[in-house]
Amino acid sequence: MLFWSTKRYERSGDRKGYRSGHYDRNFTTTSGDVTLHVPKLKGVQFETAIIERYRRRETSIEEALIEMYLAGVSVRRVEDITEALWGTRVSSGTVSNLNQKAYENIEKWRCRPLTGEYAYVYVDGVYLKRSWGGEVQNVSVLVAIGVDQDGYREILGAAEDMKEDHESWRSFFVWLKERGLTGVRLVIGDKNLGMLETVHEVFPDAKYQRCIVHF
Repeated sequence: MLFWSTKRYERSGDRKGYRSGHYDRNFTTTSGDVTLHVPKLKGVQFETAIIERYRRRETSIEEALIEMYLAGVSVRRVEDITEALWGTRVSSGTVSNLNQKAYENIEKWRCRPLTGEYAYVYVDGVYLKRSWGGEVQNVSVLVAIGVDQDGYREILGAAEDMKEDHESWRSFFVWLKERGLTGVRLVIGDKNLGMLETVHEVFPDAKYQRCIVHF
């Protein structure tokens, strides 16, 4: 509840804004749509600590939409699911916009600076299936997992559309090094020749050990 120190319609130097009616806005929650009566103010912007400005859905709903899409659920199917769960059909444009924000955060995390030292680095090339343009394609991804000074594992990097040849592994290792990867003493991986040829080239002080699982 708000208490105003000035009377209605009163004008004073302490008053920063003036009420100018309100407008209705739909807000989607896990229990369905609710209508918000948002005050219109002149001179200042109306803000609340409960709901962020311009937000149309609860954070949990937006996270669920992103998770469904990343799990391989089609946009049309996402629309059907949202209507069944919350009684509101979320448009394909909304799903695309949310995913764009997710990809921006993923890219920011993927290219984050690496701080500290990682003595042990596990590397491998994995192949995943991706739906693209209505067809499923095989995509190669180079992955590096490091062990920090406290003994915890951390995903250091993942690069898509990279082959397991000399040039791809070299570019991958250089990219990790440019982001701050230091202190590498041991690289663990399979017996891929492209990777073996570049380990000592990029990390001259590191030794190589063949992965027991691959062996």
